[in-house]
Amino acid sequence: MQSLSDPAARAANADAPVTPAQTAPEAAPRGATRGSAAYARIVLALFFSGFATFSLLYCVQPLLPIFAQEFGIGAASASLALSLSTGLLAVSIVLAGMLSERYGRRELMFASLAMAACCNLAAGVAPDWHLLLLARTLEGIALGGVPAVAMAYLAEEIDAAGLGFAMGLYVGGNAFGGMAGRVAMSVLAEHLGWRAGMLIIGALDLALAVAFVMMLPASRHFVRNSSMRLADHFALWRGHLRHARLPLCFAIAALNMGVFVTSYNYAGFRLMSPPFSLSATVTGLIFSAYLFGMLSSSWAGALADRYGRAPLVAAGIGISCLGLLLTCTSSLLLVIGGIVLLTIGFFTTHSAASSWVGRMAREGKGHAASLYLLAYYLGGSILGSVGGWFWEHAGWNAVAGFMLLQVMGAAWAARRLWRQGRN
Repeated sequence: MQSLSDPAARAANADAPVTPAQTAPEAAPRGATRGSAAYARIVLALFFSGFATFSLLYCVQPLLPIFAQEFGIGAASASLALSLSTGLLAVSIVLAGMLSERYGRRELMFASLAMAACCNLAAGVAPDWHLLLLARTLEGIALGGVPAVAMAYLAEEIDAAGLGFAMGLYVGGNAFGGMAGRVAMSVLAEHLGWRAGMLIIGALDLALAVAFVMMLPASRHFVRNSSMRLADHFALWRGHLRHARLPLCFAIAALNMGVFVTSYNYAGFRLMSPPFSLSATVTGLIFSAYLFGMLSSSWAGALADRYGRAPLVAAGIGISCLGLLLTCTSSLLLVIGGIVLLTIGFFTTHSAASSWVGRMAREGKGHAASLYLLAYYLGGSILGSVGGWFWEHAGWNAVAGFMLLQVMGAAWAARRLWRQGRN
């Protein structure tokens, strides 16, 4: 029988819940334990970083119909204000992972948040569409220093028994930031104008960046490595891509995010069009569904620690599928219910799958996290923009059919992941 000290055995049990039988009674916790002051500071600071990152990233999403009208462009072109940011964010995450090995996690996250907030301020005063896109592109590049590094920081500084809950709260901060950015921007744009909204959100998140760096403890388990060559980074990435199960997690991330971004990108266009004809402010309130994402991500993280990742990933995909079907009805209440279920399903899947990556990667956790998020944001960027073609040419049911294909792909990858884990 293989011992759990053997790497192969540990990998096979990476998705299993932590139980007393798996942990030696005399083993000291590695990292901050749940309930400690250090754990609380880490979780709160990372919650702030998640809030700032996603309020900056997604504050333009409710503005897409406004951009289309003001600048005389189509829905797919308007979506570039978001897709360019998420696409460049995906690429910069990989580079940020390399830099964090040399310069440290905490410092890089603060610099990224501060620069991104300044780019959002620049977008708010950009005189034309192309300069606005340039500012949003630079904002996406700057934000890359936060998500992958945050996942790696948590995996290094939080004890494994509380990692799922901490990751769930971090994802909850992402959800809260995404909701606040969207809802606040909808209200601000209608009453003060979209440019004032961009400036207000940029200033708020610059203040949160300062609060984040003052609160987050310095890394205790990170070893700065200034001797790593480019070839060493590529070797770690290749190792993760050759892993038996990690690439399936990456595929789930891309497809899950693709469904989520596509649904929110074009739900606004649909709800502001007949037969619903909602105002921009009322449509923006639909993004309050993110509250359910906050709750479900924390709930999923805690359940993943107890029961394992596979059941939570499967449940999240199933919930997303049900929500997708409800959005195709002609009832406004059912459409809203469908968006809520899509949100719950997305955050449940993401919370469980992201903490799964941290446990399956035995070395180079930052590199594994960067690959996960590369797939995650590229999926949202590419699939979210492609969804605009379906909206412009065939309406919402075509968009829903496009998303259903993505959900089916994620379900196939999750099934493969579960079966390989059993074997």
